[in-house]
Amino acid sequence: MTYLWGVTLLWAFSFSLIGVYLSGTVDGYFAVLTRTLLASLVFLPLIRFRRIPSQLAIQLMVIGGIQLGVMYLCLYQSFSFLLVPEVVLFTIFTPIYITLLDDLLHRRFTLWYLLTASLAVLGAGIIRYNQLSSEFLTGFLLVQGANICFALGQVAYKKVMEIQPQDSRLSHRDVFGYFYLGALLVALVGMLIWGNWNRLPVNTTQWVVLLWLGLVASGAGYFLWNKGATLVDAGTLAIMNNALVPAGLLVNLLIWNRDVDFSRLLAGGLVILLALWINEVWVRPKVEVQRS
Repeated sequence: MTYLWGVTLLWAFSFSLIGVYLSGTVDGYFAVLTRTLLASLVFLPLIRFRRIPSQLAIQLMVIGGIQLGVMYLCLYQSFSFLLVPEVVLFTIFTPIYITLLDDLLHRRFTLWYLLTASLAVLGAGIIRYNQLSSEFLTGFLLVQGANICFALGQVAYKKVMEIQPQDSRLSHRDVFGYFYLGALLVALVGMLIWGNWNRLPVNTTQWVVLLWLGLVASGAGYFLWNKGATLVDAGTLAIMNNALVPAGLLVNLLIWNRDVDFSRLLAGGLVILLALWINEVWVRPKVEVQRS
């Protein structure tokens, strides 16, 4: 779970960076293309082309195209309809999608994971509930599309890597470049069809933000997050998706001095930690016994 906590702290900056420096000024499709291109350049030299089966390569490209490419396209467009707090609020449904999709891929239904994920959603909702804008339906649907893509990518990558032969000696680093190549293809198509070349970055700050988001938040972040996803159960993975909410709020408060309701932050954070504790101490051992 160390990977997931580390990436959570890393990603805590992303929402504010996008909302403060990019949203409304830099074309969203260009931002997505830049992020995926930079991440691809980092991992392209690491791909073991000759040793990776074509089926695995295609699977990873499809997963990357969905989890990163389509997800980013939906997420960036949502900022045109929603405020940053609203975008964060609507991401709290991701844990439920993870538990349902994981059970769907394994042809089962685990009520306990759904309950702990719902508890984590409640905690994030306590933190981020706010008065919503009058016309938010489009933005809400875009964020839910992003949530589903992100959840599907996580559980699919976890399953694909779990079924690989143990003697193949292919590490996550060896294959993950295909993930970014799939995302890059989706981002390129999006930019060519819908992108606005008149809304490119106009100052050094915006380019630095894109470099950070591409090389660090995307390049290192998704690799470490998906690797971490293969090391935990679906319940823990679902809950950790909502740990980003209090982390993002703390970053927003400390750096950009935005108003935060400390009582709600504390209450919601405790509920999320409670959900994680219940899952680790009680639910996961119980489920493991039932499946053995």
